[in-house]
Amino acid sequence: MAVAAWVVLVTSACGPEKSTEDADPKPSRPAASSTPPAKPSITPSATPTGDQPAPRTTEAAIERYEEFLHAVGREDIDTVCEVAGPAAKQAEDQGFGPCTATFQITFQMISPTQKKALRTATVDPTHVVELAPGKVEMPTESVKSSATFGEDELGSSTLEYLKNNWYITD
Repeated sequence: MAVAAWVVLVTSACGPEKSTEDADPKPSRPAASSTPPAKPSITPSATPTGDQPAPRTTEAAIERYEEFLHAVGREDIDTVCEVAGPAAKQAEDQGFGPCTATFQITFQMISPTQKKALRTATVDPTHVVELAPGKVEMPTESVKSSATFGEDELGSSTLEYLKNNWYITD
């Protein structure tokens, strides 16, 4: 089943709702501190830590999508529903069940070999398409793994930068 279709199956209050108001990071005033600011990491993670937003880069979107693929392979429902939250909300609005229930069904449709492959899948950045600032598409052919996935099994996913992180929106 396609990831795009997986996301259609998922629903509920997983992740943030898509809002153009929250699409761009807002500047914030730094808190007063007597200690100097910490040195930024050379290789920022796609997953924000504490109050730090994820970078608004294609590389961070790729990391986030890999996090999603690995979570699907591990059947990590919390991570899957968090990353796919906006798409899950759309599916809920269309009458599907909650993300946690619908993805449990989806997990049963993925073979053990495919799940194992997804746990270590990577994304080839040369196939990723930046649709607009803060919006990228991960085509099926961008996913590299030890198993072969067809368009009807994995599908393309669109990620957007919302509320300081990347989320699957379509």
